[in-house]
Amino acid sequence: MKAAVIQFPGSNCDTDCEAALKSFPGVEASIVWHKETSLTGFDAIVLPGGFSYGDYLRCGSIARFSPIMGAVRDAANAGVLVIGICNGFQILCEAGLLPGTLQRNTGLLFRCEHRRLRVENTETPFTSVLHKGQVLDIPIAHGEGNYFADPETIRQIEENGQVLLRYCDASGNVTAEANPNGSLGNIAGICSHGRNVFGLMPHPERVCDPLLGGTDGRGIFQSMIESVQKA
Repeated sequence: MKAAVIQFPGSNCDTDCEAALKSFPGVEASIVWHKETSLTGFDAIVLPGGFSYGDYLRCGSIARFSPIMGAVRDAANAGVLVIGICNGFQILCEAGLLPGTLQRNTGLLFRCEHRRLRVENTETPFTSVLHKGQVLDIPIAHGEGNYFADPETIRQIEENGQVLLRYCDASGNVTAEANPNGSLGNIAGICSHGRNVFGLMPHPERVCDPLLGGTDGRGIFQSMIESVQKA
C-alpha cells in the first residue's frame, strides 16, 4: 500500500502517521504538502492531527480550501481510502466529505488523555480486523471534539452503521462519564455512506508501538492495508 500523509501549515502529527504506517511491512508512506494538486498513485490518504492554519476561525475551516483538498475530494469520490485523525476529522467535516461538525468540548477545556472506545461496526475498510464490541485504549488530544449534527443526520448515520467508534468505559459501557467532550451519542468516529472516508478524534498513530505504551491503534491501519490488498 502506498499512502499519502497530507501536511498543512500547523500539522504536528504528520510524521507520527508516516512512521506508524511505515512500521507495517510493505507499506510506503510519503508526506505531501498541502499546495500539491495531485494524489495520483496513492492507495490511501491520511489527514493528520494538529492545528492547521492555527485553528483560526474554526478548526479545519481554512484547510478545506487548500489546493490539495480538490485531489482529496476526487480520490474519495473514486473510492480511495481517506482517514482524517483529530484535526483531519475536522477538515473532512468542513469539506463536506463527512456529515456533521466538531464543536468546542463541553467545559471548554482541551482534553489530552487516554480514552476507551467501543468498536461499533467491523464491516468497513477501517475496522475489518477488529471485533464488534471490542474496547480499544487510544489517546485523545483536542479542544473541539464534540461531534454534533442535526437529528435527521444522526438518525441516518446510526441507521446506516456509519458510527464506527464510541467513547465507553473499560467494560464497553457507553456512559456520560466516558464521554470526554459532550459528543452526541458518545460518537468518537464516523465513516461516509460509501464507507471509504473515516474520521475519528482519537489518535491511533500514537499507540502503534509498545514503546509508546500500547498497540491498540494498529488494527485501524491493518484494516486499511488488508482492504487495499484485497481490492
